[in-house]
Amino acid sequence: MNEYNIAVVGATGAVGEVLIELLEKRNFPIKKLYPLASERSAGKTVMYKNKPIIVGNLAEFDFSTAQIGLFSAGGDISAEFAPKAANASCIVIDNTSHFRRDNDIPLVIPEVNPGKISEYSNRNIIANPNCSTIQMLLALKPIHDAVGIKRINVATYQAVSGSGKGAISELARQTAELLNGRAAECSVYPRQIAFNAIPQIDAFLENGYTKEEMKMSWETKKILDDDSIMLSATCVRIPVFYGHSEAVQVETHEHISETNARKLLAKAQGLVVMDKREDGGYPTAVHEATGNDPVYVGRIREDISVDNGLNMWVVGDNIRKGAALNSIQIAEELIKTYL
Repeated sequence: MNEYNIAVVGATGAVGEVLIELLEKRNFPIKKLYPLASERSAGKTVMYKNKPIIVGNLAEFDFSTAQIGLFSAGGDISAEFAPKAANASCIVIDNTSHFRRDNDIPLVIPEVNPGKISEYSNRNIIANPNCSTIQMLLALKPIHDAVGIKRINVATYQAVSGSGKGAISELARQTAELLNGRAAECSVYPRQIAFNAIPQIDAFLENGYTKEEMKMSWETKKILDDDSIMLSATCVRIPVFYGHSEAVQVETHEHISETNARKLLAKAQGLVVMDKREDGGYPTAVHEATGNDPVYVGRIREDISVDNGLNMWVVGDNIRKGAALNSIQIAEELIKTYL
């Protein structure tokens, strides 16, 4: 098997740490690993196969020495360095939102649209979708293939880890402060996140939706290659460390029973159906999603408010399948089929 030099940009961040963990766990064929970060974090070490590796300075790295670059260090960093890496013949798999809407850059979930990986050669860049979009479409692709999706209404309940290490620390700190009778100070979020729900993720746009909510609409249409799908999202940040949850309502072009929907989902790659109509017979972010690779689906039922409607509850680890794992699965398919 061929081996590849892999650069991990943002190696000391929440997603970067899991990228390195999963590269080792999945036995990705690595010849040399280059963990990279900003000058502030350069010089630190990360562990890979029980050995410490020094984190390099991204600004000084020669990307011609790597065949694949896994980027997860923020949109501004990707905007500056991903084209440099791509021009140096390093294929970039980017986990930020910066390139997702570019028509000539494929936006890929390997279980949903793997063939789009072939378009990497347009610019040597592949975009990783938004974490919420990934887990939702993993659950909806079998339904769309079977009966066609007309409309999606989704409410997301998203973990603070989606905002990075600073948000994880803020939730832990605020929780401790409030339990000890002290006021909670906010720095990452505009309102207190501990014991609260914040109905804002990312900036507000002119139409009243946030950018996170519109990402789900834009990305769904691109990934499913269907501009006719209507989607409305409300994205909420909740005081959970890891694991996003989604209440998904879909309206399909043709009727599908909940029994047939459950059968389709049970056969789908990357999904686990957990759908018993009893106390605790459904997946949760804490018990099922966190630390695990699959996306879990439960509460599957026909919608009583609309014809051809289907409701479901979808949970997944936003750092794993929602970010790091999806990136690595793209890389695995890339080297298997195209390199």
